[in-house]
This record gives sequence, C-alpha cells and structure tokens, in this order.
Amino acid sequence: MGDGRSQIPLAGLLDQSGQAASGVARVENPDGLAPILLICEHASNAIPFRYRELGLGPAERDSHIAWDPGALAVARQVSHLLDAPLVYATVSRLVIDLNRDPDAPDSIPAMSERTIVPGNVDLDADERAFRVRNVYDPFHRAVDAVVAARGTAGGFSAIVSVHSFTPVYRDVPRPWHIGLIFDGDARYAKAVAAGLQRDPALTIGMNEPYSPADRVFHTLERHAERRGLAPLMIEIRNDLIRTEDGQASWANRLAPLLRDGMQAL
Repeated sequence: MGDGRSQIPLAGLLDQSGQAASGVARVENPDGLAPILLICEHASNAIPFRYRELGLGPAERDSHIAWDPGALAVARQVSHLLDAPLVYATVSRLVIDLNRDPDAPDSIPAMSERTIVPGNVDLDADERAFRVRNVYDPFHRAVDAVVAARGTAGGFSAIVSVHSFTPVYRDVPRPWHIGLIFDGDARYAKAVAAGLQRDPALTIGMNEPYSPADRVFHTLERHAERRGLAPLMIEIRNDLIRTEDGQASWANRLAPLLRDGMQAL
C-alpha cells in the first residue's frame, strides 16, 4: 500500500472485461495521525457493468442523483491538510445508498428526485440482498477496519462525512452555502459553525438542507454515535465546488475549523 490506498474486493460485480471489479471502498492515508476519520459515501457515479448503467443516459449518470459532485475532491484535500484517514466509495449511490439503512425503502431508489431509475424498478429480494452483501457490507466493513486499526489509545475523536447538495431541489432554491448536520451531540457542529460564522458572506444551514429525520445520518449513527465519537455531516452546495479552485478554497476553509473544533470535544 505504498500509495496510501487499500481496496475491498467487490465479489460478483463484473467490469466490461468480465473481470471482478476492484472494490467498493478505498482508503487513503490510513496511517494519518489526526483524530478525525473522513468518509465520503457518495464519492462516485460509477455503475458496475453488471447493471448496464441502470438504464440511464450519460447526463443522468453525471447529475447529482448519481453522486455528490465535488465532495471527494474536497474530502481528499482536507485529508491531506489534516493528515486524516479517508474512506470513500467507488460505486454510485443509485446501486445502493451507503448512507441509508439497507432496509430503508430509498436505499435502492426506483426514482431519484424526478428521474425513474429503470434498473432499480421492481427489484426482487435476491437482488436487493446481493447489493447489500457485495456493496453495502464491504464498504462499512472498511470503515470498521480503519477504526479498529487505530485502536483505543490515540484513537479517533470524531467522524466527518463529506457531501454536496444541489442548489435547487424540486424547483425550490436552497440558499445555504454549507450545511452542518448533527443529532444529539452538537458540540463539534457548533464549534465548526462558530468558525464559519466569522465570514459574514456565508449562509450556514444548521441541520439544513437535511437533518437526521430525513434518514441521512445512517453512516454516522453506525460508526460514530455507537462508539461515542463526535459525528458531523458536512453538506457543501455543489455549484461552489465544481472547479478545482472552488474545491481547494473550501478544503482550506474547512480543515483548520475541523482541527480547531476538536477543542470542544
């Protein structure tokens, strides 16, 4: 792992050459010393060859329904700036949403926003179980492995999940530049928010544009809250991080706030 990455095998899913796909989870900087674990569940819009693009065209596969544009680039740069481990997904959330309980009705969406996903319509129980077994389970095992490898001495204090959101949803504009999503433990979110509020030009959403009530907090419930670690979900409006300059700007803004916010824990 000289390049700082590891891969989790993806059994049963084939690429165009007929070979097994390389993995559904990748880990960058696994030996990073920061007490923060970064996760990016919606990093990729890739759909394994087995699913024939789920019946979607290129524009649909490149849109926000398939992934969180810009989120991975920001997460990678924050990982570098903080020396923090990062776990990210290599499969589109349209195959199965890794940030949903697999029993949730929208974990494999037949419709996303206003787009029908033909390859997800009328799935039988066997196919749903296949995706859980080969995509959801190995991704979350990868997160568990990173946490376990750190151990208790000098372990993680917080887990941060990095996402992006669309500026308009179902014709309703979203005014926030960034949203901080949290549940019962608000310490870390409030500390990061205090840093962001030093810039009067920013519009900050607290539990906006989503909240745990929208069932978007699954990863942090599973990996942070159950371990007593501080959870924080970051949502950046995706038009702000479409370019490399925008991604670098937000990474450089967030990294020191995430570092300094640890003092609240």
